[in-house]
Amino acid sequence: MNDAKPALILVPGLLCTDVLWQAQLDGLADLADVRVTGEQTVHDNVAAIAAAILDKAPPRFALAGLSFGGYVCFEILRQAPERVARLALLDTSARADDDARRQQRQDLIELTQKGRFVGVTDRLLATFLHPDRLADASLTATVKEMALTVGRDGFVRQQRAIMGRPDSRADLPAFACPTLVLVGRQDTLTPLSLHEEIHAGIAGSELVVIEDCGHLAPMERPDEVTAAMRRWLG
Repeated sequence: MNDAKPALILVPGLLCTDVLWQAQLDGLADLADVRVTGEQTVHDNVAAIAAAILDKAPPRFALAGLSFGGYVCFEILRQAPERVARLALLDTSARADDDARRQQRQDLIELTQKGRFVGVTDRLLATFLHPDRLADASLTATVKEMALTVGRDGFVRQQRAIMGRPDSRADLPAFACPTLVLVGRQDTLTPLSLHEEIHAGIAGSELVVIEDCGHLAPMERPDEVTAAMRRWLG
């Protein structure tokens, strides 16, 4: 990395790749040396994902994650808080899965292993995107392509990691770095209330709500998300 700029590590969400962050890779390049990790598809628990990211990261860096990527960020902060200069949590949750949600994920893993992996279906798109974006053929095709790139085995590893993640709510008050908490107003997977909870738990954090936006904010409203992240990077 270029020592003249701060390092920024971006962590994608479930069934997402670096394409999730393409607008931010372009829009933040003048402020930071930006890299997108792929470790979230390689390991099946958040502790191993966090350790692998830390192993490859510079001594100090800014960190941002969306959804599953946010769970990984929480774990990185537990393992090495002194190395994280800034934190951005997008469309995520500090809570662990309850028993019912874990069982749903386990059932989905079993179905995936028995049958053909189809990635993101039209039904799942309705939970990922704002209703107005479902007619955007280019965006929906890109989301589906990301899922197919992650693939069946990567998806299974990710689901297992998500199922086993700890609850992070008790850790929030210990996060002392400048923190951005961002959510799409119409995110139904991780709604605004969960981000208000994170915002309340991290002293001095900034809560940003992106209007007319679902779960995949960096792709749905790239300009607004990039602008918020530019302010956060300072």
